[in-house]
Amino acid sequence: MRRHTKPRPFLTVILFLILCGLTYGRLISDGSELRSDGVKSAKVPRFIRLYAAEESCEQTYGFMPCTSTALGNLFLILVYGYLMFLAATYLSSGSELLLEILGPGLIGGLFLPILGALPDALLILVSGLSGNSETAQSQVSVGMGLLAGSTVMLLTLIWGTCVVVGKCDIENSIAVDSKNTKGFSLTGSGISTDIWTSYAGIVMAISLVPFIIVQFPQIINSNSGKRLAVLIGLIVSASLLISYCLYQVFQPTLQRRRLAYAKHKHVISGILQQLKKQSLGKLCTEDGRPNEEVLQKLFSSIDDNKDGSLQRAEVRALILGIRFNDINLDEEDAVEKVMKDFDATRDSVIDYDEFKAGVGKWLEVARGGNGNHSSSMKYIDKFHQQTKREHDLLGDQSDDVAGGVENPRTTTIKAVLLLLLGTAIAAVFADPLVDAVNNFSSATSIPTFFISFIALPIATNSSEAVSAIIFASRKKLRSTSLSFSEIYGAVTMNNVLCLSVFLAIVYIRGLEWDFSSEVLVILIVCLVMGIFASIRTTFPLWTSILAFFLYPFSLALVYVLDYVFGWT
Repeated sequence: MRRHTKPRPFLTVILFLILCGLTYGRLISDGSELRSDGVKSAKVPRFIRLYAAEESCEQTYGFMPCTSTALGNLFLILVYGYLMFLAATYLSSGSELLLEILGPGLIGGLFLPILGALPDALLILVSGLSGNSETAQSQVSVGMGLLAGSTVMLLTLIWGTCVVVGKCDIENSIAVDSKNTKGFSLTGSGISTDIWTSYAGIVMAISLVPFIIVQFPQIINSNSGKRLAVLIGLIVSASLLISYCLYQVFQPTLQRRRLAYAKHKHVISGILQQLKKQSLGKLCTEDGRPNEEVLQKLFSSIDDNKDGSLQRAEVRALILGIRFNDINLDEEDAVEKVMKDFDATRDSVIDYDEFKAGVGKWLEVARGGNGNHSSSMKYIDKFHQQTKREHDLLGDQSDDVAGGVENPRTTTIKAVLLLLLGTAIAAVFADPLVDAVNNFSSATSIPTFFISFIALPIATNSSEAVSAIIFASRKKLRSTSLSFSEIYGAVTMNNVLCLSVFLAIVYIRGLEWDFSSEVLVILIVCLVMGIFASIRTTFPLWTSILAFFLYPFSLALVYVLDYVFGWT
């Protein structure tokens, strides 16, 4: 469960008052003196004014502070960025409180991902709704920069940092929890994640489909189908958004079922391994049939009261004697499943014939149905190791489930207030932040895309980034899996929710879709990291170097494609 530092509204208010005092009013520069509302003031050094591109600025909402200087707008970006970070923190804290009360499913699958992407979505929304179509066309690059920057930052800088802070020693292709003796070995240390994290990476790669659709006219060098491609991309993106939310809603149930099955297989392997140790001979003959003599002796050793049948208490004693310390086992559930596998007559006892048939069936499962009747019986040990690894990959988090909330009503009210406050802050300050980015771009001649690509994701994704890094630093498979699942989930929501908002603006307002280089960057980064996530669950330290490299590579690629080859 994520935990965040409590926001301090008082500090925010003081900061905002300082902001208003420093930047309020329209600033007009005559080149030597600074005038505000016609009042002559002291000379301002040239480096503070920094090449103001325009002689005046337009106040957002008619009263928000503004300035035409580069340093002034940089200050505004920092303050508004902090406010957006505050909004993201409130939304994250409120949604986590709600999750504690209502649990996963509808809340965890539907509201949490949407609320996490809300600041980005609002920034994209206001970037395309401001002013007339011409103004919106110039400002919409802020939204695209934010979309691309958030995706790239999460999958490069944050992903790589999580590998570095979460690294453990890799033994037998698995990172050993809390063991970190190999230092910064590029191949000997790294992190491991569960199989659900790999699924999250695959889903992230699938979410790229709308980007490919909307770029199809550019691929075939056709201008006539751009608007249709935007509409189809919007429909597909919205459909993927709904599908992703439904998948998140039902995933906890699927995960519990898969984990229960994996535990049962591990119990089977453990019992077979124990029977093999207790037996004085092989459990099966050369042709694969159960060894009657050996099984009879085993049956007698388990049958404590010597009544010729195994009761539930004797099965429970067998399971407790094995001591499955490597998994969080529910003994009663394990006994119930063993009885179900063996007790064919459903009379609550297991006779010898049922025991022999059950062991034979389990041996067939351990062999994998390949007809390998090796006399060494080593396949039982191999099966045991495989089931343990499968259990680890599924990520048993049953011992991490929090208890009941002490004051659910108070907690619910607090959660709702935090969500409302976070939404209000994000809605109010999204538009001023976009204006500040555009004004800073005008004052410095730096394209708005690069400003929003670098600066805005830091504000809107800081909450997820800090949470992911903290969990990775615990150096556990389960916490590391949660970190990377959060990263992949945030990128997926960017690719479906934020892109849906972006495409809706472009289609409704009739804007031009001309972001080939930006889309290419998103595709490259997401595909590389998505392929990584889908084909492996262990990531050596060298993979973090590749992730870090992709960040400057993305910036350089957009610059070369747009300003050298003229893609835009």
